[in-house]
Amino acid sequence: MTAITDVAIRAALEAGALALEGFRAPDLEVDLKSDKHDLVTRYDRACEQRIRRVILAAYADSSIVGEEDAAHIGTGPLTWYVDPIDGTANFARGIALWAVSIGVARDGELIAGVIYDPASGQLFWADEHGAFLRDGFGRGEDRPMRSRGHSDEGRATVALNFPLARDLVHFEELALAQYAEITRTFGQVRGVHSTCIALAWVAAGWVDATISFETNSWDVAAGCFIVRRAGGCFHGYRDGLQVAEGSSHLAPHYYAAAHSAEYPMLHEVMRTQSRRPSA
Repeated sequence: MTAITDVAIRAALEAGALALEGFRAPDLEVDLKSDKHDLVTRYDRACEQRIRRVILAAYADSSIVGEEDAAHIGTGPLTWYVDPIDGTANFARGIALWAVSIGVARDGELIAGVIYDPASGQLFWADEHGAFLRDGFGRGEDRPMRSRGHSDEGRATVALNFPLARDLVHFEELALAQYAEITRTFGQVRGVHSTCIALAWVAAGWVDATISFETNSWDVAAGCFIVRRAGGCFHGYRDGLQVAEGSSHLAPHYYAAAHSAEYPMLHEVMRTQSRRPSA
């Protein structure tokens, strides 16, 4: 386990250092993928290639599921879920809310997760030993993380990746009404627009909950595992229902919250909004 985690950490640190070379660069070129809301840069692709090289050098029979390149299917028990720059829209505009995310599963079960925020130098990671935060761009000491939150909605802070443009395609009036109700009910609502940053902050106890829709396994695998190892909860949703815990990182929609911070209002949003047609 320690060897697997070390490889994930090394890959994340190398990719993060590479991405920092392009962050806030005046000549950074930005392309569109599916639409104007879905951006990509050459650093997304270069960072994923760097991560793949590190992984395959250590575990050549691994499978890799990444955002930018086609899945690499190996013969071994390990599957690595890789998002080289989660929050590319932030990265492209010079906003320091983006991170490298690497989750590792063995025979389908998540066993390690790493989220590296290069702009702040903060490394969030977890394996069988627990969940930890390391400052200093990977050179500091590891401090145990405990996901703690407020049970009172009026004191809670929610990192809300909702409603995004893709959410308004389905139940627009309901989504806007739910957003209004959330802002009236919760103490603070923040838009982070990086799935793995929001999940890392839930694990660290800095925000109380986060939700999002139409995500992918590479977006959430690392964060899902880190939140749970820190004592928080992560629920995957599909078709109005929670999915089994073991496959929740494969579900298209998610809810995560700190310990003692389960909010019925947000679960109702998940229940109704996750009934949208599958992509």
